[in-house]
Amino acid sequence: MPRARKYDGVVYRRAGTEIWWIRYRDRKGVARRESSLTADWQEANKKLRERLQARDDNLLEVIRKGETLAYGQWADFFLENYSKPPVRAEKTHEANERCIKHLKAAFAMGRLVDITADSIEMYLRDRLRQRVRVKVKLGYRELGAIKATTIHQEFRVLRRMLNVAVRKKLLAANPCSGVEFPVAVKGLFRPHYVAWSEQLKIESHGPQHLRNIVRIITETGLRIYKELTPMRKDQVDLQNAVVWIPDSKTPNGIAEVPLTSLAIEAFKSQMAIPGEGPFLFPSNRNPSGHQTALKTVWQKTLRRAKVPYFRIYDLRSTYATRLSAGGVADEWVTQMLRQSDAQVFKKYSQMKLQMKREALVKLNRRANEMAPVAADALIAAPMCTVTVQ
Repeated sequence: MPRARKYDGVVYRRAGTEIWWIRYRDRKGVARRESSLTADWQEANKKLRERLQARDDNLLEVIRKGETLAYGQWADFFLENYSKPPVRAEKTHEANERCIKHLKAAFAMGRLVDITADSIEMYLRDRLRQRVRVKVKLGYRELGAIKATTIHQEFRVLRRMLNVAVRKKLLAANPCSGVEFPVAVKGLFRPHYVAWSEQLKIESHGPQHLRNIVRIITETGLRIYKELTPMRKDQVDLQNAVVWIPDSKTPNGIAEVPLTSLAIEAFKSQMAIPGEGPFLFPSNRNPSGHQTALKTVWQKTLRRAKVPYFRIYDLRSTYATRLSAGGVADEWVTQMLRQSDAQVFKKYSQMKLQMKREALVKLNRRANEMAPVAADALIAAPMCTVTVQ
């Protein structure tokens, strides 16, 4: 019978060096020796404890791999496995590629674990000083400074990449959590709420298919490019007032979506347009395909209606805001949006100033001076608020 070991691991110094080394055994009993990369005995012991904990959690090999993994390698792996369809939409993948091209220029040669909050902030400040470069016949031409929103998108892509690395135990924590973006980004994540009068004005100046899109999104909250424009006619069940979404951005998005009377009328109007094709919104350029871009027609319609530009995706935010203003509980609005995270609801629902004024009308300044009401009276009469005379 083998003799029991007294210690799981030890910290020691090699002759002629100030750096502490650690020795321990992995789950297979194989002895491992590695440098702690520090002359501090406490830090060396901390690293030994982390190694032993990772061994007990069966994560030792993953963590050791993360310490040798270069950022460039992880970026390529991320693009291949966490960015392409069906995990993410094609346009999201294209945006990730554009952002990672700039990120790799700064971090590609370093290790993933060497990326710190300070190095990220230095990268952001350096990018804010750069100017847009456009390729021309004789080389490159510099334009204005890069927009802060463009650089913030690069920061968000980096944050998601490192979040995935944390979930895979390749990093202990995401350094982006300690980063403060150098400048204020105006208008970021502030959806535009479309008033009913404004919606009618937009619909009156747009082509029929765009009128139907506006009405459908504000009545159902469908994602325009992922769920609505690729929709086939057989996904629409007008008799039961539902549409089936077989593919969506998130797993919760795959569901049956109920329709209001206005949405049913919009679907009927759209189904009378396409003809014999399978898609509800067929492409004018590709007879066998569907609409993939509405940016041009959307901009022209807003210009004709004399409405300041806002993203067509903000119609989904309008849907959430109208549900919230109608008294629907936040949890149900999240379900209607088919989101998995309730925090996302705050991004979509915007309580406008007029709604706040309407809420203030209901303010009861004598709430703690209510007259006592008998239990029998409560049962006999409808519930109401009665103030002391």
